[in-house]
Amino acid sequence: MTRKKALVVRGGWEGHQPVAATELFLPFLRDHAYDVRTEESTDVYADADAMADTDLVVQCVTMSEIKPEQLSGLSAAVVAGTGFTGWHGGIADSFRASSDYLHLVGGQFATHPGKEPCERAGDESDNFLPYTINVTDLGREHPITAGIEDFELHTEQYWVLHDDLVDVLATTTHPARPWQPWHRPVTSPAVWTRQWGAGRVVVTTPGHSLDVLENPNVRTVIERGMLWATRTASAS
Repeated sequence: MTRKKALVVRGGWEGHQPVAATELFLPFLRDHAYDVRTEESTDVYADADAMADTDLVVQCVTMSEIKPEQLSGLSAAVVAGTGFTGWHGGIADSFRASSDYLHLVGGQFATHPGKEPCERAGDESDNFLPYTINVTDLGREHPITAGIEDFELHTEQYWVLHDDLVDVLATTTHPARPWQPWHRPVTSPAVWTRQWGAGRVVVTTPGHSLDVLENPNVRTVIERGMLWATRTASAS
């Protein structure tokens, strides 16, 4: 079996446990014939040789900042065929000040609606709601989500701003509640892919904490997304 090279880049806001979260997936990558390199910053993106030799980037960097030369290196690698994937804030809420990064990924975290004010305790659980991940018609046929039925979660429900170049495999709908300022239900992509040059991008929005990442449906989507995003023969 031909071995692939995966680059795991982690850091940013510690609330998403970037080290522990990415460690969950390293055995899967190694078991699927990837040589894995881990980096604790985005400096590696500016290393053209390293990026050209990378078949898959798994990013878990919430918020933070990215330098122009780092973003340029990441974007060039994806355009040339390197896969790019991640979950939750580690990919959908990274580098808020970089419009070019948002253009690459195709969707940006806007908010995670909270409980009714009278039910809030003043901690992160204020934003934990029960909600459904709905697999789309496209998702029912796609290798990443085929065979996965709609499923329930109780965690942060991401509201995502996105463009029309994303292929949505699953959605989630935010209801209009009396204490919220919107007046009708709003559907956001929860899992999507994006073709960028010769590269494939996969974003999975659930994944706030380790227990969510260990949910069998979420974990399956992330792991299949890694395999699907990996550089294809036609991009070599």
